[in-house]
Amino acid sequence: MASADSPQDRPVIAGVDRGPHQDDVVRFAAREAALRRRPLLIAHAIDLPLPGASPSDQEGSGSAAEAGARLVDHYEQLARKESPSLSVAGELHIGHAAATPIERSADAEMIVVGHRGGGGFPRLPLGSVSWQVATHAECPVIVVRPDGTEDLPDNRVVAGVDTDEASLQALDVAYEEAALRDARLDIVHCAVHIATSPAAAVTTMPVDFPVPRGGPQEFFDEELAKRRERYPDVEANFCMRHVPPAPQLVEASGNACLLVVGSRRRTGVRRFLLGSVSGEVLHTAHCPVAVVPVHGDA
Repeated sequence: MASADSPQDRPVIAGVDRGPHQDDVVRFAAREAALRRRPLLIAHAIDLPLPGASPSDQEGSGSAAEAGARLVDHYEQLARKESPSLSVAGELHIGHAAATPIERSADAEMIVVGHRGGGGFPRLPLGSVSWQVATHAECPVIVVRPDGTEDLPDNRVVAGVDTDEASLQALDVAYEEAALRDARLDIVHCAVHIATSPAAAVTTMPVDFPVPRGGPQEFFDEELAKRRERYPDVEANFCMRHVPPAPQLVEASGNACLLVVGSRRRTGVRRFLLGSVSGEVLHTAHCPVAVVPVHGDA
């Protein structure tokens, strides 16, 4: 896919595999694309044998490519059934499942993946492909949980916010998502920023946030006032808690239609880690989670 010529051309990408609950991923991505009036791209990747592989491996690769093409065609049809007016295309790629969405993310509106992408480790509730895409993509990534789309959720978007101005890009996405859905927006700020979960301590890195002049309440009063002018029809509720943020956001995600958090892009070894909050809620939230990338070394 060539670089998008205009914002209207930037697709929503649904990264699909052969695992369970992929229909939920495609339906969610189709609805998101329709809300945003963007095209939908169904992307699937297969690993083919390296040059010099045995004849049996070469035959197997042909079968895998044919099966992959049928899978993409199936999900294209499913997306068109979900949103008949939607522009839908499909692509089959060779290589690791996370590589294509990450490579295309600079020209994408957003990426939607399942909670358990291929290559997941049994002891982790989040698949390694989903984790890699959420960590490295240049655009927002929504991770759809298998149990997050079965029942009709409340028409409510939850945003986890911090006191540094760069991370408020995630708040902008949350406002946009709430406006598109005509949903209520619940904005949650927690004064404690160190993750306390044993899993988070191993797989994520805590980040220290600056305390703004005037305190967080004044900071968010000003920021929300700016967004009320742009989104006058969005009912936004702000609450501040002096508790660790990840458990609070997981609780708030119950029966919500979407949880939005920010994730800073880092350099060196730290680029392989999500922030402590975004990493933990991806593992444990009760609804789809949107991870919004914020670039910088913070």
